[in-house]
Amino acid sequence: MTGVGVQPYREIVFDADGDVLGPGPEPVPEDTTDLVVLAHGWQNSPAVARALTAAFLAPFPKSAAQAPGARLAYAGVRWPAMRFGDEPIPDVAPPAPGAQPAGPGLDPSTREVLASLHPGHHATVRRLAALLDERPESRAAVGEFGRLARQLAAAPTGSLESPFAEDLPHEEQGPPALFFEEPLGLCERLAAALEESADGAGPGRADTAPRTARGGLAPVWRGAKELLRQTTYYAVKRRAGAVGELGLGPLLGRLARSAPGVRVHLVGHSHGARLVAFALRGLPEGAENVGSVTLLQGAFSHYAFADGLPHAPHSPGVLASVQERVDGPVVACFSRHDSALGVFYPLASGLAGQPPSAAGTDPRWWAMGHDGIRAVPGAVRVSLDQALGGRLPRRGCVSVDAARVVRRGGPPAGAHSDICHEELARLVLAAGRVGV
Repeated sequence: MTGVGVQPYREIVFDADGDVLGPGPEPVPEDTTDLVVLAHGWQNSPAVARALTAAFLAPFPKSAAQAPGARLAYAGVRWPAMRFGDEPIPDVAPPAPGAQPAGPGLDPSTREVLASLHPGHHATVRRLAALLDERPESRAAVGEFGRLARQLAAAPTGSLESPFAEDLPHEEQGPPALFFEEPLGLCERLAAALEESADGAGPGRADTAPRTARGGLAPVWRGAKELLRQTTYYAVKRRAGAVGELGLGPLLGRLARSAPGVRVHLVGHSHGARLVAFALRGLPEGAENVGSVTLLQGAFSHYAFADGLPHAPHSPGVLASVQERVDGPVVACFSRHDSALGVFYPLASGLAGQPPSAAGTDPRWWAMGHDGIRAVPGAVRVSLDQALGGRLPRRGCVSVDAARVVRRGGPPAGAHSDICHEELARLVLAAGRVGV
């Protein structure tokens, strides 16, 4: 496979329902002891996905050379996701031409990918883009924008994605602001969050006075773009669960039968972290080949692995106990520099109608990449240096504060995609006890 420097490498391509496209992955070489599988997060093209995969995997051969007897192979999971063009990936992908990180408009590449991500909704995408370009001084126009954005987030008719939307039980998830908040008020809150991320303020500390009282509706349209971003990412998040459980999990089961001596180390970034976590639910009975899981800035609930929620002890997270299917630890990296998960995720996931100041302070709606895994008895929390110094347990859930290296990136996403570091490659190998 061209474009990725490590060898041997193969690419596994899934469609939105988790079906493998093309001939499928080639068999791993006979002398392979460990297979590192990376699932990207939000990506717009095969080229960007491969560039991220190449940059992340580049340090592995040097680090693995210190593991006697280890023979590594690598695989990249490619699946239909999306990244807005104004969100750069440090060292991998700059903002798309015409992208406006501080403005409300959609660059051409983002419009194109939105249309491809939502087949049959080309007219809706065109209307959304036109409203962001025109920015009418009309409450009705903001309401129209909200309705259209929410239409895009609906599961396509006949798809298999619908059961994979939530991280918590439906009765505990409540009516999320993303779909049930009045659009104008939600766009105002999202516009305030943009100011927070630009100014470096913590969640819930920005001035949340209505933008309609401070210069008309123009600032609200910046929040409208964030509403579209969040509804799009909700759809991608749902798809990640489907691809993981229906696609990658069964594929790993087949690998366990064809190459029983190969230990698999799953790595996922952002929504790709949710994909590899849901793959554990899709593992067939008797498949015991997953040696570790590393979740990089996971864009799903920090309660997903919980046996019981702090606010509802008898209600488990959607992935309760699946860590027991791993012959090693489930490691979740988090960073306070991740604005996508620290600021915008709780605003979109929180309850409709809750006070603006509560969105960032209510832990019910926090993401794993913001503060790690929560509400799992016996879970360990360590710094990155401690993890690399031998403090990782052999099994169970581990939260690793990676803010020392995951720290670069501007608004609105912050350091969400700053994952290509030698230290994180070493963390994957340490979690998998590669060569030990």
